[in-house]
Amino acid sequence: MTILVVTGTGTEIGKTVVTAAIAAVAGDRRVAVLKPAQTGLAPGEPGDAAEVVRLAGGHVTPVELARFPDPLAPATAARRAGLAPVRPYEVAEAAGKLAAEYDLVLVEGAGGLLVRFDDEGSTLADVAGLLGAPVLVVTPAGLGTLNSTALTSEALRARGLECLGVVVGSMPAEPDLAARCNIDDLPVAAGAPLLGAVPAGAGSLAPEDFRARAASWLAPALGGHRRA
Repeated sequence: MTILVVTGTGTEIGKTVVTAAIAAVAGDRRVAVLKPAQTGLAPGEPGDAAEVVRLAGGHVTPVELARFPDPLAPATAARRAGLAPVRPYEVAEAAGKLAAEYDLVLVEGAGGLLVRFDDEGSTLADVAGLLGAPVLVVTPAGLGTLNSTALTSEALRARGLECLGVVVGSMPAEPDLAARCNIDDLPVAAGAPLLGAVPAGAGSLAPEDFRARAASWLAPALGGHRRA
């Protein structure tokens, strides 16, 4: 696996921290993290790709294709800023070039799988289709996650895309009944294996601690040693 697309069932659910964990456990490999569209930040502010580097380490190279100041879907943010949107073929071309140079390329989307990149309705799913790359779905732990995970996985299957698996982006230290049951039910909803559970607050750890613990959060398919 040279290119992995990381999406979520929504926004603010831990995609960046999961991406960083995958990059951290690949410490002996050359890794690039590609953020097609960063929204909600002014020029010069560190974005998601920079956060992955901070947490995972200097073996990671950040690449950001477009940045829009409003914290909105990329298509809307680009339109409001009067800027050209990022196109799926541009993302695929950038990822392909990185894959020729790096051992692993992580493409982190914005929000969920079908959030629009442009006014023609292009999405991260189109990027995955152009690349022929597997998609990892990051999802919340609690009540409601089974439906959003099932919908995302169904959208992937409908497009002939591979759902590599599911990772819980922020697992509470004391999970409630729903979160505990969802550990067993998420693979059924996704039709794909549960490949990890990142603890809540992991992004606030010191980078050294984050790197030392990351492998315990992820299954072997993602480079870790977490058991089902």
